[in-house]
Amino acid sequence: MKRAVITGITGQDGSYLTELLLAKDYEVHGIVRRSSSLTRSRIDHLTRDSQVYGERLHLHYADLDDATTIRRILQKVTPQEVYHLAGQTHVAVSFEVPESTCQFAAMGTLGLLEILRDCDPIPKFLHISSSEIFGSPKESPQNESTPHRPITPYGVAKSFATDMVRVYRDSFELFACNAICFNHESPRRGESFVTRKITNAAARIKLGLDDRLRLGSLEAQRDWGYAPDFVEAFWQMLQADEPLDLVLATGQTHQVRDWLDIAFRHVGLDWNDYVELDERYLRKADPQRLVGDSSLAHERIGWKPRISFSLMVQLMVDAELQLLDDHRRQ
Repeated sequence: MKRAVITGITGQDGSYLTELLLAKDYEVHGIVRRSSSLTRSRIDHLTRDSQVYGERLHLHYADLDDATTIRRILQKVTPQEVYHLAGQTHVAVSFEVPESTCQFAAMGTLGLLEILRDCDPIPKFLHISSSEIFGSPKESPQNESTPHRPITPYGVAKSFATDMVRVYRDSFELFACNAICFNHESPRRGESFVTRKITNAAARIKLGLDDRLRLGSLEAQRDWGYAPDFVEAFWQMLQADEPLDLVLATGQTHQVRDWLDIAFRHVGLDWNDYVELDERYLRKADPQRLVGDSSLAHERIGWKPRISFSLMVQLMVDAELQLLDDHRRQ
């Protein structure tokens, strides 16, 4: 039975990756932050399963800057694979907390690489990078060779971490990879993200629980994919014969207004009747044209996204309706 360690196991990607690895008969060890709250909604269904939790799923407490504890966990578990997903991932929030964003996304990754150097044997390592490293690119679509031009604190931190993974791979012969992920969503996306705000609002307005949705720019374009598709690529990258940096993307762009069109139409409403623009939600710097070329991922690991943009939005709205119905019944 293979053993894997996941940082950020309680996040969107971490929860889907955990389910995937358990389905493949892995023993999964998740590193979670020390917190006064024991609510971990995305993996509660797993931790409540006595046949899984404590048997094939184990949680360990450590912060990314707690090198001693993380080192001790890795020495005890001796994993074959380490998936590094943890960190502050909200781009807009990175302007409010730039130091902590860089501390965890940049230095946290470097610290983990240093620990891995001392492991015997050294596990395979995957770092989840971001399209934000490209920032304001001069070429489109972006691929693995596109120069980094980050324009946000989050993008700068991820660019540093991405380059460090490459440096450690080349200098110390680590099996270390970067999954350069363009935006990917799901019903488990955090409620502070615009995509989840839209699907949640469509459901709540349909049920008469709200009557307004306030947003910033509706023109921003992104390459949006489906999170469960992406975590399959994470696993595939660590099964490859050699470590690779790969762009994971759909190759298609949509605007925020496309989310509104599909989400509200799915519940029989016209979003123009309910959406108000609010300048408080405008970003200080916002990339307008990020779209990825994942042809290398298709060539090297046979990966391509399966769920379409429209279906993803509809699935998210349906999940919101189900969640609201479940709350009503409680």
